[in-house]
Amino acid sequence: MFGILKKIFAFAGGKRGLLKKAMGVSLLGALFASLQFLALMLAMDMVVGGAKLSVWPVACIMLVSILGHIACAYYSTNAETDTGYHMAAEKRVHIGDRLRYIPMGYFNDNSLGNITAVVTTTLGDVENTAARCLVMVIGGFLNTLALCLMLLFADWRLGLIAIAGILCYLAVTELSQNATSKTGPARQYIQETLVEKVLEYAQGMGVVKSYGLEKDSGQAVYNTVDESCQKALALVRSITPWSGIRQITVRIFSVAIVVAALTFYAGGTLPLARCLLMLIASFLIYAELESAGNMSDQLQMLGAAMDKANSIDDTPTMDIDGQEIAPSHAFVEFQDVHFAYGDRRILDGISFTIPEKTTTAVVGPSGGGKTTLCNLIARFWDVDGGKILVAGHDVREYKLDSLMKNISMVFQNVYLFNDTIENNIKFGRPSATHEQVMDAAKQACCHDFITALPDGYDTVLGEGGGTLSGGEKQRISIARAIIKDAPMIILDEATASVDPENEAELQAAIQALTHNKTIIMIAHRLKTVKDADQILVLDGGHIAQRGTHAELLEQTGLYADFIGLRQEAVGWKLA
Repeated sequence: MFGILKKIFAFAGGKRGLLKKAMGVSLLGALFASLQFLALMLAMDMVVGGAKLSVWPVACIMLVSILGHIACAYYSTNAETDTGYHMAAEKRVHIGDRLRYIPMGYFNDNSLGNITAVVTTTLGDVENTAARCLVMVIGGFLNTLALCLMLLFADWRLGLIAIAGILCYLAVTELSQNATSKTGPARQYIQETLVEKVLEYAQGMGVVKSYGLEKDSGQAVYNTVDESCQKALALVRSITPWSGIRQITVRIFSVAIVVAALTFYAGGTLPLARCLLMLIASFLIYAELESAGNMSDQLQMLGAAMDKANSIDDTPTMDIDGQEIAPSHAFVEFQDVHFAYGDRRILDGISFTIPEKTTTAVVGPSGGGKTTLCNLIARFWDVDGGKILVAGHDVREYKLDSLMKNISMVFQNVYLFNDTIENNIKFGRPSATHEQVMDAAKQACCHDFITALPDGYDTVLGEGGGTLSGGEKQRISIARAIIKDAPMIILDEATASVDPENEAELQAAIQALTHNKTIIMIAHRLKTVKDADQILVLDGGHIAQRGTHAELLEQTGLYADFIGLRQEAVGWKLA
């Protein structure tokens, strides 16, 4: 139990100081609460013990106790709430920052649903419960301990019995934590799986409906919901017996205090006033400890949630020893580059040079490594062997941010954020002015359709830019790349799925983007690649051919076969 409490404290990050204050104030609140017991003891001595009757001391002690306890509870509650929300916010920001420097393979092994579950459900449990759980468990223990100290002051024998009850209760709680150490993480895991399945089902609804498989495809979600319910019930079932044992423990010691008090009174070693005080105390002393024990039932799930959120830190980053490099030239060189996805070899000893301010087209059969080649330049992954040099520096020498300042990428599948059009364009340069945004939009041939929208540049796009056509989204992504003004441009089949009426405008946008830049393009259209300064034909992880369009036409091989309309033989299309 105390290991998980320590873990919560470590998870608090920059809010540890506030959490310490909350715990300190909780201790002070416990001391204020224990003053009520002192007031009760004085009242008993006056009423039963024959002491001089005086209401004011008792009233003053009660007033100080109540007001002090209320003030401490107010501060402690605000502090633990503040800590809970901020510790989760800091962790979400930390995860977002770290994801930027993690190999793309992580996203293959850890799906979008899994990551979504961590930053929503998992951290939601932490922010709502962790700090409150820590303060309540520690506070409940301290409150009970403070009352026990008052019992020691009243009668040391009964005080020791009460303290023994605390120790036994903590021992039982620790045993219950060990017994439920598996059910908590299991429930946490299935909750994450549930978020993953629901998100996958919602995102694939179009495919589901098109095949009329709503019931069949939804079965996986229903099964996961049912399993989540079963894991939650299993957690409750594993906790319930121990909850009963904890209650029996405190009842035994409450009865022990009663029996001891009556025995000592009968033996003449305990005054009547103290005996009555102990009888009353036996019903009150463990109340806060029981609340703390009930709250501790959530610790295993919290521990699993924090472990899951912290697991991102176990993933190696790609920007450990990078430097801030500002290259004066924009050329790329591959030197005997090898790369594989697991056991699947993609690039096998690739070497070539892309001179500055030239256009290199990469073509070849599907699965030949074209997109991988471009992604390696941007260091989405690290090579298994060889080097990729940008301006004479190995890409691994750069800090990732300084490398990406020199590269703009336009993908076939454009993703736009759920924000205004202007902010989506400014994503390439957040400090850009409205005038610069409009200038980039004009160059990208999207200014006219943007201004035709009801809110113009302030129009809020749906998630993924779903309210725009494919060509419109593509041109906005090009405007985003134009405003970034990087010296190297990577185009990954940027015109592959554009409808004919948008193609002319898109080509004009690409020309504005690529003017006087170093261009690496993946393309499936002859008119896109025929004017390139060099064409690389990738096949089976090797460069099968290289040269200009005219040079490759004079050679026998994949490129000439394509031109001869033998697409079926090679499985790719350029026209």
